[in-house]
Amino acid sequence: MSRSPQSPPPAPDDMLVFDRGSVARHRARAARDLARHDFLFAEIAERLVDRVEDVNRTFALALDLGCHDGGLGRRLRAAGRIGDLVSADLAPAMARLAGGKALAADEEWLPFADHAFDLIVSSASLHWVNDLPGTLIQIRDALKPDGFFVASMIGGGTLTELRQAFLAAEARIEGAASLHVSPFVDLRDAAGLMQRAGFAMPVVDLETITVTYGDAFALMRDLRGMGEQNALAARRRRPLQRETILALAEEYRDRFGLDDGRIPATFEIVTLSGWAPGPDQPVPKRRGSATHRLADALGTDEITP
Repeated sequence: MSRSPQSPPPAPDDMLVFDRGSVARHRARAARDLARHDFLFAEIAERLVDRVEDVNRTFALALDLGCHDGGLGRRLRAAGRIGDLVSADLAPAMARLAGGKALAADEEWLPFADHAFDLIVSSASLHWVNDLPGTLIQIRDALKPDGFFVASMIGGGTLTELRQAFLAAEARIEGAASLHVSPFVDLRDAAGLMQRAGFAMPVVDLETITVTYGDAFALMRDLRGMGEQNALAARRRRPLQRETILALAEEYRDRFGLDDGRIPATFEIVTLSGWAPGPDQPVPKRRGSATHRLADALGTDEITP
């Protein structure tokens, strides 16, 4: 498989929201002990497999893009819905964990030929992409005609509690606030991106997963263990003061603490699905071409303005 010459180039500098080098380093470190922190990835993968099983088809060749340790691919194999599988991750250490036909590959610069795959899946990875429209176009190009794409990514309301607590603590202790939680895509933007990328029959929906922790420090340990810590290109470079970190935990508990003393962490999961255009797909009829009245089919009276 080789990269298509028609694929768009990497994102220009003015689109660099995320430091992809930091994303890769975070994932490489997380690969050492991911099994202790992968509960969120496992839950998202289970839900993605359900989406694939809703499609009455088997897929001869599938790509798991942003595979982490290969958990999604193993679940797809167990479900019996795929034949051969290629796993790809930005971090070589993660790709090695996935095993099988695995490679290190950047989602912003896919090294695959056009029309290579029957199915492309991606779990909790594409939210770190700078040029998401360009990546979606490359994914569509890498699918065979009538190939299926489904991906879940972290949505815009994720970690709203941590975001607010960070801003309040840093402003209180240091007199200014900086961004510590990444901006993620929202539902409306995701729907528009799927249409712009040329997918047929696109569907976008949102689910919320709430996890509780003993304190903010436990949450941040999990985020680090998943490789999901701050990778903003414009992030603060100097370490947080000890007083700011303690104030963060205090603000989090004061603002969001539960009756049992624990704190909640919200994760929004945006799931995208769509088909590469194919010659045999159903298409909507021309407006006004109906030959039967909907009111007749429903057994009711038609109300006209």
